[in-house]
Amino acid sequence: AGAKDDAFNVLDLAEYTKNRPWWRKIFGPSSGSSAEKYNVATQLLIGGVTGWCTGFVFQKVGKLAATAVGGGFFLLQIANHTGYIKVDWNMVQRDMNKAKEQLKFHSSGNKMPPEVKSRVDEVIIFLKKNVILTGGFAGGFLIGMAS
Repeated sequence: AGAKDDAFNVLDLAEYTKNRPWWRKIFGPSSGSSAEKYNVATQLLIGGVTGWCTGFVFQKVGKLAATAVGGGFFLLQIANHTGYIKVDWNMVQRDMNKAKEQLKFHSSGNKMPPEVKSRVDEVIIFLKKNVILTGGFAGGFLIGMAS
């Protein structure tokens, strides 16, 4: 019975996953950089098409969000003017001052938390490995925003 126990290796999954990029955790080991899998034209096409779709959707959603926020603000002003609601401007001013103080406190450190820094580093590594795909995406995104 003792010989069977020695035949198994123990794998510490926490240590194993710390050393792997997030995209490999999601997509598996066959998901190397696109530069290893596709030629330049394919990378530009994939990046451009996905960028255009993202830019187009971003533009439409942005217009919808701006309309909703502006319309909501407009309705609140009408409700305030007609007397349906009453705004306590002293409370608004006090809350704004409190928010300003918190922003000053948090911005004085200029240090990124380690979790954010590690994610930013992973994104930069991904962008460097897939520079052609990223360039196609950026161009497609701008064209999608313009259309």
